[in-house]
Amino acid sequence: MKEECVVCNAPLEYLEKDEFMECAVCHKKENSKTRCVKGHYVCNECHTKGMDSIIRLCLEETSKNPVDIIDKLMLLPFCHMHGPEHHVMVGAALLTAYKNAGGDIGLPDALVEMMNRGKSVPGGACGFWGACGAGISSGMFISIISKSTPLADEPFALSHRMISAALGRIGEVGGPRCCKRDSFLSILAAVDFVDEHFGVKMEKAEIICSYSQKNNQCIGKRCPFSKTGI
Repeated sequence: MKEECVVCNAPLEYLEKDEFMECAVCHKKENSKTRCVKGHYVCNECHTKGMDSIIRLCLEETSKNPVDIIDKLMLLPFCHMHGPEHHVMVGAALLTAYKNAGGDIGLPDALVEMMNRGKSVPGGACGFWGACGAGISSGMFISIISKSTPLADEPFALSHRMISAALGRIGEVGGPRCCKRDSFLSILAAVDFVDEHFGVKMEKAEIICSYSQKNNQCIGKRCPFSKTGI
C-alpha cells in the first residue's frame, strides 16, 4: 500500500481548524488543515507541480471518451492518488471529449480557463466544504461551455444542476474520499447531462478501477468501479 505524504510517504492527518504551516518544498507559509503525521505540509502549488502539461496532452487528444482522457492524465508524473490536481483534470477531460464529440468551443482558451478555475479549489474541499472538487469541476465545465456568469439565466441553472448531479452520485457512494472514484462518478454524470441538455454525445465505457492498491482508504466492493471479488 502507498502512503500519502509526498515528502516522506507517511499518512496524512486532517485538523479540526487551520494552523499556520510552512510548505516543506517551497517554504511558503499559510494556513491549512492538512499535514502528514510527521508534520510535513505541502502546498497545493507544489503538490501539483507540472500540471500545466494537462493542456498540451488534451490538445493532442482525439478521444470522445473523457474517462479515457483522464486515465491518461492520471498517469502523468504530477498526478498523485489523491490531490487537487483532480479538480482541474475532470473538467479538462470533459472539455476535450466534448470538443472531439462535436461541441462548439475553442478548446485552447477553454482549457486555460479550466486550469485557472480548477486550481482555485483547494485540496480537502470534499471533507471541509461538503463539495468534492471533482464534482465542482464538472460544474465548471458546464459553466465554460455554456458561457455562464453570475448574471446568466439558463447557463447559471445548468451549472448548478450539473454540480448537484455529480455531488449526488458521490454522496450516494459515501466516504472516505477517493479522488479517482469521485472523478469517474463526476465524469459519468456529466456525459449523461451533456447528452440531455446540449445534444452532444460523448462516449463512455465500463470502468474497472486499477488504483485500489494505491488507496489506503479504498472502500472495496462498495465502490461502483471495484474489481469483482475485491
